[in-house]
Amino acid sequence: MKTLILAGGSGTRLFPLSRGRYPKQFLPLFDSRSLFQETLRRALMLSSPEEIAVVTNREQEFIVRDQAAAIGCDCRIITEPKGRNTLPAVFFGMREVERECGPCHVAILPSDHLVHSGPAYAEAFRKADSLAEENLVLFGVKGTVPHTGYGYIRPGKATGEGYLVESFSEKPDRETARRYLSEGYLWNSGMFLFSTRLFFDECLVHAPAVTEAFRLPIPDAYEMTPAVSVDYGLMEKTGRAAVVPLETAWNDLGSFDSFYEIFDKDGNENAVRGEYLGLDSHRNLIMGDRMVITVGIKDTAVIDTGDITFIVPRDRTEEAKRAVEVLKGRNDPRADFHMTEYRPWGSFTRLEDGPSYRIKRITVPPKRRLSLQMHHHRSEHWVVVHGTALVSIDGALRLLRKGESTFVPIGSVHRLENPGLVPLDIIEVQIGEYIGEDDIVRFDDDYKRIAEHLE
Repeated sequence: MKTLILAGGSGTRLFPLSRGRYPKQFLPLFDSRSLFQETLRRALMLSSPEEIAVVTNREQEFIVRDQAAAIGCDCRIITEPKGRNTLPAVFFGMREVERECGPCHVAILPSDHLVHSGPAYAEAFRKADSLAEENLVLFGVKGTVPHTGYGYIRPGKATGEGYLVESFSEKPDRETARRYLSEGYLWNSGMFLFSTRLFFDECLVHAPAVTEAFRLPIPDAYEMTPAVSVDYGLMEKTGRAAVVPLETAWNDLGSFDSFYEIFDKDGNENAVRGEYLGLDSHRNLIMGDRMVITVGIKDTAVIDTGDITFIVPRDRTEEAKRAVEVLKGRNDPRADFHMTEYRPWGSFTRLEDGPSYRIKRITVPPKRRLSLQMHHHRSEHWVVVHGTALVSIDGALRLLRKGESTFVPIGSVHRLENPGLVPLDIIEVQIGEYIGEDDIVRFDDDYKRIAEHLE
């Protein structure tokens, strides 16, 4: 069995926790691993590393690479030129898997769900594998509460170790959801297991516009294909859908209320991640990178990320996407970027901004380097706080160790490199009339970004 993981998307419903360039699947929300890394670990229960492929976008492919490497999973990365919802992503991924491996069965996993990976998980995929030659198989979770945020599946006639799908239902109201559970409906988990041959045959019948688009080269295919989900574009139309019950804990973490459901509660039913002091405060969701104090607050979500504090009634948290729309309308980079931004060469964290200066912490993993570059409007001071830096300024090379520093004048052609075996951390102080990230001219770059203007 092969595995295809879908790792694109922006996650605006979880703003400001999730941002366009660094969505929820890459955040270390639980312990030290991200949801994407946990998905990879579950995939390794089904496939070997070389049998796992990840579909993502150009802005996030290096995050996928680094997070996969951090847990020792050397998987294949398939890069979409633009996001067109899940059916084109699956079609592209399935096509590439079949080209490399031949006709096969492929598990399709979202990268941003929280799933318990016990024996029941692997057993469900074993059952699905026995059905996949004749059916497009999806996994239905046995619901525990009448949830109004999930789609529902009505199982029909038994077939092998699963059931034929009788019908799909979109997100219901609470009373309808309660009835669905009493009648044996299942939550639609968004996980699938497909035979490549049956998938392409059914797409030809039910999603011909997608099939036709992918006869073109990939950039053109993504211009021509409709943006459509797997559920709407294929599963709700095919007559060959089957469902296998997934008897394990599952949550799609699609809203802040999902976090409230799964977090432990204190004596006042507050769900907390971070440091919190609540006085006469009840049933709140608190997620903060610094201490949060509330007095007399009830049924409220407080999400603090250092650069943004989002405060909203818990029953209105999905309106976070409205804030994203406003910020995008103002061209505010915080709609897409956290205080820490990730690049192919490493990352930087903005520590402080002033009218003519910016202070950053820059981290470069071993054996990586930034582009050879220059700036028209700013100078830079670098101080090494961990590791060793190899610095080039106008052709002169210098090795800097912990506690040592250097100065990069405006207009100087320079490069920062980590030649060592441990991460390099430096503090950078930028000074100039303009300190935007687009003030950069590249002359050489290991990551082929010469025409781009992001550091």
